Amino acid sequence: MSLTQQLAAPATQLAAEGAGEHRTLIITLFSVFVAITLGVTVWAGRRTKDATDFYAGGRQFSGFQNGLAISGDYMSAASFLGIAGAIALSGYDGFLYSIGFLVAWLVALLLVAEPLRNSGRYTMGDVLAYRMRQRPVRTAAGVSTIIVSIFYLLAQMVGAGALVALLLGITGEAGKNLIVVFVGIVMILYVTVGGMKGTTWVQMIKACLLIGGTVVITVLVFHKFNYNLSALLGAAAENSGKGASFLEPGLKYGVSTTSRIDFLSLGIALVLGTAGLPHILIRFYTVPTAKAARKSVNWAIGIIGVFYLMTIALGFGAAALLSRKTITDSNAAGNTAAPLLAQEIGGGADSTGGAVLLAMISAVAFATILAVVAGLTLASSSSFAHDLYANVIRRGKATEKEEVKAARVSAVIIGGVAIGLGIFAGKLNVAGLVALAFAVAASANLPTLLYSLFWKRFTTTGALWSIYGGLVSSVVLVFFSPVVTGKETSMFPDADFAWFPLQNPGLISIPLGFLLGWIGSLVSKDEGAGGAKYAELEVRSMTGVGAH
Repeated sequence: MSLTQQLAAPATQLAAEGAGEHRTLIITLFSVFVAITLGVTVWAGRRTKDATDFYAGGRQFSGFQNGLAISGDYMSAASFLGIAGAIALSGYDGFLYSIGFLVAWLVALLLVAEPLRNSGRYTMGDVLAYRMRQRPVRTAAGVSTIIVSIFYLLAQMVGAGALVALLLGITGEAGKNLIVVFVGIVMILYVTVGGMKGTTWVQMIKACLLIGGTVVITVLVFHKFNYNLSALLGAAAENSGKGASFLEPGLKYGVSTTSRIDFLSLGIALVLGTAGLPHILIRFYTVPTAKAARKSVNWAIGIIGVFYLMTIALGFGAAALLSRKTITDSNAAGNTAAPLLAQEIGGGADSTGGAVLLAMISAVAFATILAVVAGLTLASSSSFAHDLYANVIRRGKATEKEEVKAARVSAVIIGGVAIGLGIFAGKLNVAGLVALAFAVAASANLPTLLYSLFWKRFTTTGALWSIYGGLVSSVVLVFFSPVVTGKETSMFPDADFAWFPLQNPGLISIPLGFLLGWIGSLVSKDEGAGGAKYAELEVRSMTGVGAH
């Protein structure tokens, strides 16, 4: 069963429980959030005067503000709903996702944030083009950025349609498609009207809502167990039916050798892919200095760390207070564990408290999706306008006004593509698309960035081999994996040409991306990427001298 089908399966059940009051509360909160954020977007749009404002918010955000926005960009619906469900069903093994997502920020802090802020201007392509041939590397960086963003964006769009359909009791395909269209239109408005300023403020609002909602549920769960973590974990283990093994490693990923290797592959992709995600990378350009970029990552680590610690209450609370059958009957993958927990902890399906908390958590989840899709759309449209249009097609002769216009037009086009694919992919396994986005980012973007910043011998050929090699290998391996065919949960369950046993290609494609970048640089002539240009980049990336 696909993730979308899993999400949509309990729609009738929750709708029947929620009936009128739930829907009224949910629609009201949705409407209030959308109205407020659109107002903020219009306000920010009036203050967007040039390309720096549109792409980087005028570089006016403080380290704390950007850290809050990064948190909003990073804590997607997958984090909020998926991790809670994974813990509720798999215990300790589910919590490993939280650890992986958090540890990933150390790579971004130690290796990427400060050098990227000093070296680039608006996109990842700026860093690569500094010491290499502009047109080929910008083309490769633009293609990679757009592909990663669209796969990630597609998953969010489909998830939005399924989530809102679930909570509002919409069962027909036409209704779900209308929700996808609505999310796409709002997303396009955020980007075209507000640019980076508007998107950043939306991210900050969303982060506050998400943290606030999670704190409320966490406090109520711990209150239920007299603020005793041991009591909570013990009740979760007992109620899970798995006993002590629920709190020990191996319940999900220790089943077979393949499952262990698959988890290792997924973990590598998550940890390394985060530092290569386009919508995360562009956030480092919104602050005035590299010091502020470093501070923003520190704030992000703190905020995200607190959130992932609270997933203990969300996941283990659901395991303790809800039966496993209740969770899996509602959603086979556990994706509705957090909303069901909110309803239960508020007093149950028939109580006003349960209705209010369910509506609040539902609105927070919807806000999460809207904010993330806006960030992804801005990242891909910025890369198209700045890398492909201005520097490849127009060969650097485009004015700032033309660039911003191209970015807005491309946002509309990319939004339209996302809407169309979101409707088309309504029955597909979007979990594979998210994994592919992380794998591509880790296989293509991160090796190229690190080599460009820290290896003098790296050349244009090495960059092209690394980006295209990582991109092609990850896509091909996923295509021939159980994500696409061979299992009931595959995109095409009736077909079977899956010769690659792992669901995530990271274990193969990430080392291959690094290897191809190294080999490509060694077999090519020194194309001017080293020497004086590398020395300039090294000084600039480490000190900030000459940074925008």
